[in-house]
Amino acid sequence: MKISYHGHSVVQINSNGKTIIIDPFISGNSLTDLKVEDVKPDVIILSHGHGDHVGDTVQLAKKHNALVIANAELSEFLSWQGVNTHAMHIGGAYQFDFGKVKLTQAFHGSSYTLENKQIVYCGMPAGVLFMNEGKTVYHAGDTGLFSDMKLIGERHPIDLAFLPIGDNFTMGPEDAAYAAKLLNAKTVVPIHYNTFPPIKQDPYQFIEMLDSKNGRVLNPGEAIEL
Repeated sequence: MKISYHGHSVVQINSNGKTIIIDPFISGNSLTDLKVEDVKPDVIILSHGHGDHVGDTVQLAKKHNALVIANAELSEFLSWQGVNTHAMHIGGAYQFDFGKVKLTQAFHGSSYTLENKQIVYCGMPAGVLFMNEGKTVYHAGDTGLFSDMKLIGERHPIDLAFLPIGDNFTMGPEDAAYAAKLLNAKTVVPIHYNTFPPIKQDPYQFIEMLDSKNGRVLNPGEAIEL
């Protein structure tokens, strides 16, 4: 399994010949190395409905007939736009032919803002567990620190965890370092930082905060093999 990071919260997983992308915010993402026209996902997984996570989902899903996995409300909203969706919700898991997906809780908001200044409620935010090839990847989505991260790690031993460190909208570095301790992941990668001024952080300082020094900073385009 190959897992690559592409700026902000964009994570791509290549497993058994399938390409799965989480939170494909590409257009408008100054830190990504990707171009929308070059991304060819089979599956898109969304943590929540904010624009910097839904990103280019509709365009990519329609162009490549990709399956979009999200919570029930966000799935319904996207299906109205002609997207093929699979609705899930927090605590639920489903075995797909490309791997097992389970949504976990996250503490954040979830809405989509339309051009006419209407805000569409998009259900509860979530974290994502992806399990395949005997490995487990956890994408925390946008969230604050919560004690049940310990339970998530105990129930599903995590090989690789992506944690937001930007502060302001999510956990900051100190809380994310504590989250890493609760999760007990083998490797921790920081995400959701430096894209906008309010979330400017030094990811290397975050790595130094980790008790086990099991952190790794991935520059956009860099990958980890599991």
